[in-house]
Amino acid sequence: MTMRIGRGPAALLAGALGFALVGCASNDETAPSAAGSASSGTAPAGQPDANGDGKVVIGVLSPGDINDNGYYESFVIGAEKFATEKGWQVIKRGNVPPTEALSAARALCQQGVDMVALGASELKDAIPASEEAVCAKTSWYVPSSENIPQTPRVTLSSDDPNQSMLAAGYATGLVMQQKNATKAGFVTGMEADFSVNAAKAYKAGIRMVVPNATLVTTYTGDFNDSAKAREAVQAQISQGVKVVYPYLGGATDAAAKLANTGGALTLTPGTDRCDSTDPRFDISVIFDPGAYFAAALELFAKGEMTLGTTKKWELGKDPYPAVKICKPTPEQTQKMDAFVADVASGKTDTAATVARLGS
Repeated sequence: MTMRIGRGPAALLAGALGFALVGCASNDETAPSAAGSASSGTAPAGQPDANGDGKVVIGVLSPGDINDNGYYESFVIGAEKFATEKGWQVIKRGNVPPTEALSAARALCQQGVDMVALGASELKDAIPASEEAVCAKTSWYVPSSENIPQTPRVTLSSDDPNQSMLAAGYATGLVMQQKNATKAGFVTGMEADFSVNAAKAYKAGIRMVVPNATLVTTYTGDFNDSAKAREAVQAQISQGVKVVYPYLGGATDAAAKLANTGGALTLTPGTDRCDSTDPRFDISVIFDPGAYFAAALELFAKGEMTLGTTKKWELGKDPYPAVKICKPTPEQTQKMDAFVADVASGKTDTAATVARLGS
């Protein structure tokens, strides 16, 4: 079952959930002072000063709100934490519409960044700048979905959304089975390919455990509109939904809080919030882009980030992506571990399972 509530600007994507910052930065482009010698014009010895201007600068562009307490903010947190430790600078800009991605990337290169990092593949139209003279002395990092071709100046970081969303559904199925529930809800923003496919994989995972389960999917049209998200959650709870997955967006906490009030279980879209009490979450679905980016910055600092290659993160083989039930029973832990092992070994074909059970 699919419902739609309104239509929001297709250019905007907000993040999911994460860790609050002390103080909020603007989504406008900023270049905060960095610690150490980078601010004095002499790059620390051995640092990747690609353009030779005496400092190391990381430029970050995000399609979402970099103060969302969540998915896209986690990307910036990872960069700033690492930069502070290394004495680098970070120039960041949030809420970049895909239509402005190319010009925004060129602007970063004109400011002398050593790396351009895109917060999500929605800004893939910026990538052609990596081949232009203005960006000739920059390295590029891009979180990738399957629709981004490899290019010579770009390091891609990729995972398979089918893995994390199928695992999220499988975990949901286990808790639904425990509560004799058969109806779950999925509340998201735009009806885009990635959100539609995420809902299908999530449904498939639930049905691996609860074969007769149904999923009510609501597209509010806007990842940030808390009022629309709450309206969707209330409607789903009224239809008997026992689990609500608020998938991405600045409206996630508002949706989760209402789900808490209505007695529905909830999941996180991206980060580990099992310790959160307001709102409460029952399952953490962890595909934190900040963790992936931090690993890439480590390699960049050592001169070991290889351009023109892709790092693929796999469930059960890497620390992330991962899914955990916050308060599992021993049986749920055993079944979840077995599921992850089957995905990692290839015994469970995620694409085939989604095609079979997700429609």
